[in-house]
Amino acid sequence: MHRSVAGGLPRAAVFGVNDGLVSNVSLILAFAGGGAGASVVRLAGIAGAVAGAISMAAGEWVSISAQNELIRREVEVERRELERHPVAETAELAGMYEAHGMEPDQAQRAAADVMRQPDEALMVHAREELGVDPEGLASPWKAAALSLVCFLVGALAPVIPWLGSSTGTAPTLVSIAIGVVLAGVVGALIAGFAERPIVRSIVRQVLIVLGACAVTYAIGQLVGVSVS
Repeated sequence: MHRSVAGGLPRAAVFGVNDGLVSNVSLILAFAGGGAGASVVRLAGIAGAVAGAISMAAGEWVSISAQNELIRREVEVERRELERHPVAETAELAGMYEAHGMEPDQAQRAAADVMRQPDEALMVHAREELGVDPEGLASPWKAAALSLVCFLVGALAPVIPWLGSSTGTAPTLVSIAIGVVLAGVVGALIAGFAERPIVRSIVRQVLIVLGACAVTYAIGQLVGVSVS
């Protein structure tokens, strides 16, 4: 059985968790590297998580809504073409069937059969010409909600060590450890879903997190922070 990959929801979930984790653990490490106290790091982490989640959800909603509007516009153009030029559209569909391996006579008959049903003809032309299924468009609201929740999960996890009053090396190392573990989980999920080598996927995600942490921590130490 095939997994469901339509609608963009798997992408929204994985991207949300990964983006939340990478962006916020990097932000936390930058403040920690600058010598900020636990309360400052905590505020930065929570604010970054909430702001990022809202931005991610809004971006998903706008992106998918715009994409759906474009698809509907193109489908409507195709609907008008089917009404105004049925003979040409039938020949075009037959040519597509021939390209898929049908004999010319068989392709002509199949195209003629499809064109007798306007709604079905529109769906077939949309799939063949535009590469989209008008009945299977992604939901912008579902993608936005899923992105928001997943981003928060990834972004708030490295904030946990800073919820107390401790500061310095210990919470910094715990944040990095949480980031590494969660990155490994994301990598394993990606590998499992796509049936790809799990170790390579985990190592890739972990290196991304560690690289981001190293860069932002160095920037924090270089720039420093002064809070009155």
